[in-house]
Amino acid sequence: MKTLRRFTRNRFFSHARITAAVILIAAAAAMLFVVASPPASAQPTARTHPLSPKFSAAVAFDVSPAVRNLPRAARPLTFPPDTILEVRQERGPEGPEAHPVKGYSADGALQLFSPAPTIPAPLLTFEGLSNQDNFNIFGFRVNPPDPNGEVGPNHYVEIINLVFGVYDKAGNLLVGPVDTGTLWSGFPVSDCTDPSGDPVVLYDQFMDRWILSQFTTAGPEYFNCVAISTTGDPTGSYYRYAFSTGLNFPDYPKYGNWTDSYVITTREFGPTIEYGIGVYALEKNKMVNGQPARSVRFFIDGNDPDLLPLVGDGLLPADVDGKQKPKTDAKIPLVGTQDDGGGYGATFDALNIWDLSVKWRSTPIATLALNTQLPVASFDSIFPCAPTSRDCLPQPGITNTAQYLDILSYRQRPTFRLGYRNFGTYESLVTNQSVEATPGVAGARWYEIRRTGGTYSVYQQGTYAPGDGVHRWMGSIAQDKKGNMALGYSVVNATDVYPGIRYTGRLNGDPLGQMTLGEGTIINGTGVQLTTNSRWGDYTDMTVDPTDDCTFWYVNEYYTLAGQLSSAAGWQTRIASFKLPGCQ
Repeated sequence: MKTLRRFTRNRFFSHARITAAVILIAAAAAMLFVVASPPASAQPTARTHPLSPKFSAAVAFDVSPAVRNLPRAARPLTFPPDTILEVRQERGPEGPEAHPVKGYSADGALQLFSPAPTIPAPLLTFEGLSNQDNFNIFGFRVNPPDPNGEVGPNHYVEIINLVFGVYDKAGNLLVGPVDTGTLWSGFPVSDCTDPSGDPVVLYDQFMDRWILSQFTTAGPEYFNCVAISTTGDPTGSYYRYAFSTGLNFPDYPKYGNWTDSYVITTREFGPTIEYGIGVYALEKNKMVNGQPARSVRFFIDGNDPDLLPLVGDGLLPADVDGKQKPKTDAKIPLVGTQDDGGGYGATFDALNIWDLSVKWRSTPIATLALNTQLPVASFDSIFPCAPTSRDCLPQPGITNTAQYLDILSYRQRPTFRLGYRNFGTYESLVTNQSVEATPGVAGARWYEIRRTGGTYSVYQQGTYAPGDGVHRWMGSIAQDKKGNMALGYSVVNATDVYPGIRYTGRLNGDPLGQMTLGEGTIINGTGVQLTTNSRWGDYTDMTVDPTDDCTFWYVNEYYTLAGQLSSAAGWQTRIASFKLPGCQ
């Protein structure tokens, strides 16, 4: 059995510029913020080169033992105890340190007032997995945790770097923590047995199945390892699959559930100077039955100066919420973000929307094309950080800037998830990203995109930063069946707000661009992250309970004083559920 590998990628590419073009969106909305106009020189949406699909079969598949019977694996120590390990070190086309800081420019969607705190308190909060779980198993600390979770009819499943656990909906841990590699024990592709990182869990409400995933890091051939539960019980057995990504390492895989496909987007690096975005669709109807399954792959070449600004550091695939399926033959949206100050050649701030279409017939066909670029209110994603672009957000009592926290906003991409809902007369997509909301203060920019008659538009957008000097970042957003929205995020400041978890929300029909319900607290932090590694989680996860389609479930990380003081403890995760008014 292989041991965990430390994975580092260094990529240096020249700046790429694009003469960007857009379809001007003429829309007036009653918002309480000023929306910046797109450039006067804006032209129709940028043309892209045709992208060719590559179909292939899973290189291996089988069925696992029941998760409830899996042991906690005891792995040999390959690093000294208390080693701080980053599973892999992200690099961009030029690396985050190369992004220029052009200085703050006004956020065009900044919410102008802070509503009274009327948001309902959590229904339930409980401790999730922690770095202590990793430490007990592997003998070293893992940073960042990448907290991710999903709710089903009877369970909540949490997965982090590098373990997962299954809870009942009262917060009782039923199974775990089990390291992610153990789920693939005995699998023909032995690289899947390494607990490698960047895990994602989904619940497919249409098929009543759970999806657990991770990438591989060994090389020279890399894989997306995907497990589908054989029933609706996440503690039971799983159909296991490995899909090759060839010589490209599939960094930062993000998953979405569609009607007949599971979709993966990745941020890929080849063995020399290759860089780009991978888009994969997996044959769902075969996988849920444990049969030989196919995949289709597109690669968007980031070395192409016409394409780099359109994909940046990644795209998010739509992930369907609710019981209403997308219309037959509806294309699968993928959304990216671009910042004119981000260093990837964008000439205006925008959302880039790609359409993926796959037909799983005997001779399958698939297409992927840029649909549109939607100009958005101005934002700055390059936060003023020092001494490196990862050392950004101060913590109470910390004077060493190398122990500031990573905002990760310089990655030109929205953060997980891209929540999709079909409301009948229109389809809605919500996502968010971290930005410099006011000078030197992080905030959460969120978007609602609508698709009506096949045409996309930005229906509303806002930047949530109430003006109290608290940094809000690393968010995740979702909608309930009424169209109410909940946004969860991390918080910290330099004086009295320790790394903790909060949330805000709005009701459908409230003034556009506003989080109207004020702010709730899931848990206040009581300690700081004292390491030489500023990395915070790469993503968090807001999901909606399929039983009532009203209850939000959110997972994120925070720090306790014990985690600060004990070198073997470190970060902790917290899971919470809550409802917004009017949804029953």
